[in-house]
Amino acid sequence: MNREVLDGYTFANMLRSGAAALGEKREEVNLLNVFPIPDGDTGDNMFMTIDSGANELSGKTDASIDVVAANAAKGMLLGARGNSGVILSRIFAGIAHGMEGYDKIDIKGLASALESGVDEAYRAVSMPVEGTILTVYKDAVRYASARINENSTFEDFFDDFLKECHSSLDRTPEMLAVLKESGVVDSGGAGFIYIAEGMRRVLGNDSISYSETAVVPQKKTLDLDLFGEDTELVFGYCTEFLLRLQEGMPGKEAFSLPVLKDYLNSIGDSLVAFRDGSIVKVHVHTKEPGAVLSFCQKYGEFLTLKIENMTLQHHDTETAKVAKPVNKRKKYGIVSVAAGKGVKDMFYSLGCDAVVDGGQSMNPSAEDFVKAFRDINADTIFVFPNNSNIILTAKQAAELYTDSVIRVIPAKTIGEGYAAISMFDNTEDAEGIVNELTEIVGGVVTGVVSKANRGTEKNGVAIKEGDYIGFVDDTIYLDEAVRTKALNGLAESIKTGDYDVALLIAGDAVPSDEAQKMKEELADLYKRTEVILIDGQQPIYDYMLVLM
Repeated sequence: MNREVLDGYTFANMLRSGAAALGEKREEVNLLNVFPIPDGDTGDNMFMTIDSGANELSGKTDASIDVVAANAAKGMLLGARGNSGVILSRIFAGIAHGMEGYDKIDIKGLASALESGVDEAYRAVSMPVEGTILTVYKDAVRYASARINENSTFEDFFDDFLKECHSSLDRTPEMLAVLKESGVVDSGGAGFIYIAEGMRRVLGNDSISYSETAVVPQKKTLDLDLFGEDTELVFGYCTEFLLRLQEGMPGKEAFSLPVLKDYLNSIGDSLVAFRDGSIVKVHVHTKEPGAVLSFCQKYGEFLTLKIENMTLQHHDTETAKVAKPVNKRKKYGIVSVAAGKGVKDMFYSLGCDAVVDGGQSMNPSAEDFVKAFRDINADTIFVFPNNSNIILTAKQAAELYTDSVIRVIPAKTIGEGYAAISMFDNTEDAEGIVNELTEIVGGVVTGVVSKANRGTEKNGVAIKEGDYIGFVDDTIYLDEAVRTKALNGLAESIKTGDYDVALLIAGDAVPSDEAQKMKEELADLYKRTEVILIDGQQPIYDYMLVLM
């Protein structure tokens, strides 16, 4: 079908088909990890991000293309996980900005909107690295845009786009040595190609049904008997909407986000509200949804609107529970990210107010962070991502949440987070705390022992599938068939005896007697070093050896 313009309905189907296409191939993307352990989660992160955007389009596919793009972008914004997911969300945020004001869009308008996606994605990354999804997307946009002529169709444009996507992806190992050494292409770029292929299939009337994706949330059946004629409204209404500020209503000039938040907090709680251009996103629990709508409609019109009785909404298999009370406002709060009961308990014992579930292969979303920020209710909140792939998501969440000052400490490992939080001095001012903790993070070494899930060669070390490797950051020191030998070899390689404290954190696959034996061996080998054993119960990493 030769289209002269794309409408909202078609673009919505393209996004949903793109999500479904990636859903089918996400495990292939996961396997494109440069490290030979089960840390490949790029496919999952990208899928959960675009899936969040696709879910926002339920029942809204007949809207104008700018409304569809805005809804999808907002869904991806809150659902973004991992670096690849955050970048993907910023690509579609840029596209949405480029489509503002369009009911339908022609090829040149689409090309311009996609270029806005390039600009927004590069702005979102403080130090853009070429040879990643950024490069693949940018190259494809500019190649396809340059080939537009008076006879071009959308099918032609996407064919050119996909052609250059593949060519650029093939070039990524030449741009990033780590990809070339591992013999793989960039996983984020590969994931984006599956999305683009799914979108292209709609233009050929051959889309992938979005309902086929396995993780689409199923609507719960409401038990209407929970709220009878004499039931008292205790929980209020979960009220969510996107509001488009309108010129002449008083519109953009009169609207104030702080004023809105003050009002909503006066008649509700559990508030999340932020502004992106002329669009305002609100989530609030209130007993007066009509008052909320009347107040907001002074400034614009609703793009989406959902109001649910929370007694019905929260009832699943047991009676709805009383909402968690809001904590008293305090000066400082601490959020950490961790996986494994023992590791999470460790962070709570250090004084963390919230520990967000996440880590290697299980990155939290921006919304997970926002919920933690809201529960803590502090003037300044310090965030420890404890994984390099979570830092960007934490920073995006910090931009979304405006009720507190959010300071993200660049902790890339559990060890760095542990050392920094254990030295947290709440008597200092916030800037002094940030400087001190950042310096502490830089002085910690975290060695890891994990089982290799494939054979390869890296850093001159021949790795066999099923063996145990010892590494720090991206540097692999050794490969051993026996886990305990790998730990001993790693401890020697990173000079454990030069440090005052060694924290040995045992994973969920390590028997307690083995862990205790290794603690005693290390203490005997490195007598000046205090060795502390923690039953972390974390997945993937059999041992973490933190040197401080």
